[in-house]
Formats: sequence, C-alpha cells, structure tokens
Amino acid sequence: MAQWNLWHGCHKISAGCKNCYVYRFDAAFDRDASIISKTADFGLPLKKKRNGDYKLPAGETVFTCFTSDFFLGEADDWRIDAWKMIRSRSDLQFYIVTKRIDRFMVNLPQDWDDGYENVSICSTCENQEMADYRLPILLNLPIKHKAIICEPLLERINLSQWLIPSIESVIVGGESGNNARVCDYDWVVDIRNQCIEKQVAFHFKQTGARFVKNGHSYHIKRQDQHSQAAKAGIDFDI
Repeated sequence: MAQWNLWHGCHKISAGCKNCYVYRFDAAFDRDASIISKTADFGLPLKKKRNGDYKLPAGETVFTCFTSDFFLGEADDWRIDAWKMIRSRSDLQFYIVTKRIDRFMVNLPQDWDDGYENVSICSTCENQEMADYRLPILLNLPIKHKAIICEPLLERINLSQWLIPSIESVIVGGESGNNARVCDYDWVVDIRNQCIEKQVAFHFKQTGARFVKNGHSYHIKRQDQHSQAAKAGIDFDI
C-alpha cells in the first residue's frame, strides 16, 4: 500500500470535520490547514527510479489525497492532470475517500464513461444527515467501485436503503484525538447487521479514542484503536 497526497489542506464542511486529523497535525507544526497547495508528490505515479522502474510498482493500492479532499474546489484544475496520471497507471488501484461526492462530476475525464476499473470511490457519512444527503448521490454516479465509510461514526445510522449490490463495502470507525467524540459499539454492530442482511462486506476499522460498550466508557490509546477493533471479530466478508 502507498499514499499519494497530491495537494494538502482542506476546509471543514460537516460534523465529521470538527476534529480533523489534518488540522490537528498541522497545528502541531504551526501550519494553517485551510491553505490549499500542491505537494512535491503531485506527479508521484509517473516518477521513476534510476533503473527506470516506477517508484510505485504495479499492483499497489494507492491511498489518494488523504491530507485533503480529491474533489476540493480549489483543486478542480489540478484534478484534470491527476485523472490523466490515474488513467495512465491502470496497473495501480487508486482508493479515494471524499466528503464531497456532490462535486464528483466536476472536470471528470471525457473517457470516464462508467468509470475506470482501477478507481474506488468511497463516500463518507458520519451521521444520518450526511448519509441521507451523500449516499443517494453516490449511488447515481458512474463509478465501478463504490464504498461507504462511516468514520468518525457519531451516531446510529440507518444505511439499509443504500446497501445495494453496487456498494462493495462499508467501513466503520470511531474518532481519534484528545477531543474525540464517543463511538458506541451498539452503533457499530447495528451497521454490521444491516450489512449482513443486505450481503455487503463490513469492516470495523478502529474504536476511536472514546469508546462505549455495554454502557461502559473506555479511553483507548491511539496505538490500540485498530487492534481493539480487530479483537471484536465482527468483520463480515462476502
């Protein structure tokens, strides 16, 4: 797995952005995370080693634009070249998570058709309001690989009506950081049950820092949040 952060910085647009990890990390270095700028890695997929091999070898999954949002308005012009690089590296699988699924069609390549086989688009929805708004848009877009991410999970969410065959998976996770909001295990299991009923893959990614289970509250250290979620053993595969 590799990361490709083409540009850095973002703007908060919904409840899930409140404790954004990019803002937290930038603040620690006295940087303004609301300033959007290209990074030195913009052309990473096309960069090569001295021997002529690509720095990103064929077969890699590339987590794309995780310090910003791929569909950010300030990046509209940059995204034209980004799509060209993604198309040219059809031997890589690009994994894109967005809170701006409503901007997906802006500057989409003319040859996109029903989607590139090597692109997965994941729409986040941290609460019912965002699920109700974003997921109908996701379902109606020409994308070959679609997923839903409920992270940070802030409340109980009913996803049932959107768990149709075109949704390949649902990922759920709590919020990290000193000011993290509560993630209740009951909410996690509820989404899992919805996925099982609709036969959609489910992954419990992380507990978050403030985790409630069976009425008891726990503070989970950052380094343990993924492993504690894995210990629950509730992932569901198709």
